[in-house]
Amino acid sequence: MPIAHAWLRFTREADSMAEEREVALDRGQVKKAVQALQAFLRTKSTQDSLLLDETQHVSLLFTLWKIPKAAQTIRIPLPHGQRPDTDDVCLFTRDEPNMTSEQTQRFYKKLLEEKGVKNITEIIPYKVLRTEYKPYEAKRRLLGNFDMFLSDDRVRRLLPSHLGKHFYQRKKEPLAVNLQSKHLARDIQRVIQGTSLKVTNKGCCCMARVAHSGMTADEVTENIEAAVQTAVAKLRTKQKGPVMKLIHIKSQTSVALPIFTSDLSHLSVPQEAEKHAQTPKKKGAAAKKQAKKNKTADVKQPDTTGEREEEIPQLVPISTPSKKPKLEPAKAKQLEKAPKPAAVKKGKKAQSKLTKKAGKTDSKVKRKVPKVK
Repeated sequence: MPIAHAWLRFTREADSMAEEREVALDRGQVKKAVQALQAFLRTKSTQDSLLLDETQHVSLLFTLWKIPKAAQTIRIPLPHGQRPDTDDVCLFTRDEPNMTSEQTQRFYKKLLEEKGVKNITEIIPYKVLRTEYKPYEAKRRLLGNFDMFLSDDRVRRLLPSHLGKHFYQRKKEPLAVNLQSKHLARDIQRVIQGTSLKVTNKGCCCMARVAHSGMTADEVTENIEAAVQTAVAKLRTKQKGPVMKLIHIKSQTSVALPIFTSDLSHLSVPQEAEKHAQTPKKKGAAAKKQAKKNKTADVKQPDTTGEREEEIPQLVPISTPSKKPKLEPAKAKQLEKAPKPAAVKKGKKAQSKLTKKAGKTDSKVKRKVPKVK
């Protein structure tokens, strides 16, 4: 047992070291990329955007080595909030038993005040969402009035059929929150100021928003490092081997700047080891067929060479003097002069003439017979 525990500890340490080696961001390089991106955004900013205080989102673009088998959403808490306090947040709650919709709103407002939550702008119970926001125009109005949506985890699975596809196309689908948590203020703050990474099984690229253009370079770099660490740790639980291939940083209008490129040297060793490990384990009909093909290929190679060696000397003495063209027309003339087909034709004609004469004689004989009175 002690040996087994030591081996497990060694494998875990090796995996953690491999994970650290796999994605090792250079902080100085990341900061240079962030500063270059901020300088580009300053040059592209106009007077209208400065007056309106519009900021652009800064996102991380992850390129994976393998396409995941199943889609998943990864929650990423960030050390520096990427949303201003002026953003409007809407919370969908469940319908409390023996309470009207107004009473449930009051109940949850009081609960949030007691827990110290101040970021929620409006509370909408599930019954109000089904009745008042059923028309299409009401749903579009609700989508435009708020910057972010949260929902009680007890009602989360019921919302997609009532919200519609526009919430998901605009990437404003409600994020689940446990309203029964003891640390409710901390959990809601992490969800609001954090980000989420949606990994799909339809491609190897995914994107997460980690900062905005109004933040300092140090704050953006710290958010990038935290996002990369959590994303790699979550993805490694469902995938074996290296996960991240490339990581880029970009804004809504800029070109993607690379901040991490995976080293290809560590990929050749495990792939070759997997091939060597898989070859002796091959059993069944497929392995037998391959063995037979290899044997037949090995047997056929000397036979084909032998045939070629035997055929080459036979082709040399075939060239003979020009007597064959003279003999061939003579044989053709002899075949043409053969009396067999002519005799057959004459015989047929003679037989036909004899049959005709016999018929005429029979008719004449019949005519010459005297009639009996």
